[in-house]
Amino acid sequence: MLIVFTAVVGMFLAVPGWPDPLAILFGTIGIGAAASSAAVINHVLDARIDIQMTRTRGRPLPSGKLRESQALAFAFALCVFSMLLLWFLVNPLTALLTFASLIGYAIIYTAYLKRATPQNIVIGGAAGAAPPVLGWTAVTGEVHSDALLLFLIVFIWTPPHFWALAIARKDDYEKAGIPMLPVTHGNAFTRLFILLYTILLVLITIMPYLSGMSGLIYLVTALVLGGMFLWFAVRLSLNKSDDLPMRVFRFSINYLMVLFAALLIDHYFLIRFSL
Repeated sequence: MLIVFTAVVGMFLAVPGWPDPLAILFGTIGIGAAASSAAVINHVLDARIDIQMTRTRGRPLPSGKLRESQALAFAFALCVFSMLLLWFLVNPLTALLTFASLIGYAIIYTAYLKRATPQNIVIGGAAGAAPPVLGWTAVTGEVHSDALLLFLIVFIWTPPHFWALAIARKDDYEKAGIPMLPVTHGNAFTRLFILLYTILLVLITIMPYLSGMSGLIYLVTALVLGGMFLWFAVRLSLNKSDDLPMRVFRFSINYLMVLFAALLIDHYFLIRFSL
C-alpha cells in the first residue's frame, strides 16, 4: 500500500493542476498489480527460508495454504495484466520502467543480492524507490528531475527502515543464512549506519524545498519528521532495548507516508518565503 501511495503522489506532483483521471486509475492499478506480482515471486523464491523464520513462516507457501505452482501462475497473471494495462492504457515508458522494477526486486534483489551481500538492501532498494517515478511517467510520459528527487528520498529511506527490522529479526536471518548487515557486521555497526543514513535522509528531504518543487508546508513537515527520525536513530545507537528496533521500523513506515502526504498537500497549497 505504501508503494502504491508514493506512486499516486508522484502522479499528482507531475502536473500543476489535476492529473488525467484515467491515467491515475489505470496507472495505479497497473503499478499495484506489478508490485503484487513481484511480491508473489519474492514469496516463491524465499519459501525455503521463510519456513525457518518466525516472522514469515505463516505466509501462504511455508504454511502449505498454497502450492508453488499456484503462486507462480498468479504472479504470471498479475505481471501480464499489469504490463498490458500500462502499455496500452497508460504509456509504454511506464510499462517498461515498471517491468524493470519488477525484475529488479523479484529477481535481482530476491534471488541474488539478498543472499550475496550485506549491502543487499542498499543496492536492491532502487527497485523499491521506483514507484514515484512510475507514477510521474504514467501522467507525463517522461522522467523529470523532480521525479528522480522523489526516487532519491525513498532510496535513502530504505536502508535505515529495513536495517531496523533486520536488527529485530537478526536471529531469524542468521538461522536462514541471509547476510543482512546485523548478521555480518553486528548490531552496533548496523545502528551506526542507521544513524548515518538517517542524517543523510534529513538532508536529502530538504532538497524539494531548495529546488522549488515544494513550499513551507512540506519543509516544516520534513524537518519535524526528520528530527523525530534522528531522535529515534540516536536512541537506537545508544540504547540496546529489545523493542526499540521494531519501534523505529514502524515509525519509518509512518514517516514516509506522512512525508509524501505533505508533498501532496503542499503541491496544491504552495507557500514560500518572499523577500
